[in-house]
Amino acid sequence: MNYQSTANPLHISNFEEAVFKGLPDSSGLYMPMQIPHLPSSFFSQLHELSLPEIGFQVLRPFVGSEINETTFRNIVDETLSFPIPLKQIHDQVYSLELFHGPTLAFKDVGARFLARILGHFATLNNRSITVLVATSGDTGSAVAHGFYGVQNVDVVVLYPKGKVSDFQRKQMTTLGKNIQAIEIDGTFDDCQDLVKKAFLDRNLQDKYNLTSANSINVVRFLPQMVYYFWAIAQLKSTYSPSSEIPVNVSVPSGNYGNLTAGLLAKRMGLGIDHFIAAANANNSFPNYLTTGSYSPKPSIATLSNAMDVGAPSNIRRINALYDSEPKKIANDVSSGSFSDQDCLQTIDYVYKKYKYILDPHGAIGYKALSLVPEQGVSICLETAHPIKFKEVVEAVIPDQVTMPTHVERNLNEEYILSLNKDYSIFKDYLISSR
Repeated sequence: MNYQSTANPLHISNFEEAVFKGLPDSSGLYMPMQIPHLPSSFFSQLHELSLPEIGFQVLRPFVGSEINETTFRNIVDETLSFPIPLKQIHDQVYSLELFHGPTLAFKDVGARFLARILGHFATLNNRSITVLVATSGDTGSAVAHGFYGVQNVDVVVLYPKGKVSDFQRKQMTTLGKNIQAIEIDGTFDDCQDLVKKAFLDRNLQDKYNLTSANSINVVRFLPQMVYYFWAIAQLKSTYSPSSEIPVNVSVPSGNYGNLTAGLLAKRMGLGIDHFIAAANANNSFPNYLTTGSYSPKPSIATLSNAMDVGAPSNIRRINALYDSEPKKIANDVSSGSFSDQDCLQTIDYVYKKYKYILDPHGAIGYKALSLVPEQGVSICLETAHPIKFKEVVEAVIPDQVTMPTHVERNLNEEYILSLNKDYSIFKDYLISSR
């Protein structure tokens, strides 16, 4: 499989090059040149397949022959080694719980896949790599844990000072070894801007083999397709495997990589009728669908902080799928913006009525289900465990949120470097620390 830039279709890379470069030389993002349509036999057997087997069959076409089958199966097995259950909240409304991985966030899937793909190529070619990643909350911890101890790979995580939860920060700053967390005195967009400038700095890129672990890296968002297939597989086990019940999926959205993955899954033949892009106060995408004009804005801090992205990168990929025509996008996607008050009221309502605990991101996703007709099955993605936002959730519900037993309780001494958002200072640090 080859990949091309959304800004320049003549810029083409193979899978390995797209993984390592993260960003094309142009201002675009990598997209697969073909989107395979999976055979009907795969969908008829979907409910009988395991999560790793679904992952292998969905992702294999995007890798092609560049990784042999046995190695790739092992990579997928190690990536998808934790449960992703579909839980019924009430009636035909379900939550797809994506928080059962090591850092309690949906980004564990993409980060673990990317870490294993990069580790494979780095070992194969005996090269050292520096992974740069900007985070608004969960990406940083998922990437840090996914790459922790991986040979030939150093990780530099940038997060906005004071704009991630204590739990999220400690999951990034207590590891040490090959993981460096840097707090930037600015917003997530400032962090992402530093990463993008570093990638477009050819001298820096070539000297230190920089690559990205944000969803701007095609290998970070592609594996997120798998849990959409897994959700439908679980539905087919609950209902009749041959049923044609309509399915709507609400996706809490920040940088829109997760939504992009779902749209690719639909293009591959998966039976999802409609998506809802659930946004918080950072409403660039909902406004785009409404007005037809895309106007990025500075990010706004909210309770659902992993969604605090004012200039989402993956809009370029969504545009590439729909010829930059918002009316075409709206055929498959609805979108709305919801406030912190909406978030808190939803956490309160769902817990009181159904005894299900939503985190602030899942609450926005649940609230956004109101944008589609009440027919068929509705799924909201629960992207982070409520314990990661303990203070917010427990201020609303009467009970305590308990820590999952599989999570390390002892968060060690923090290792934090503080920088401002000046690129020259950040570049000097990268050079001096390599």
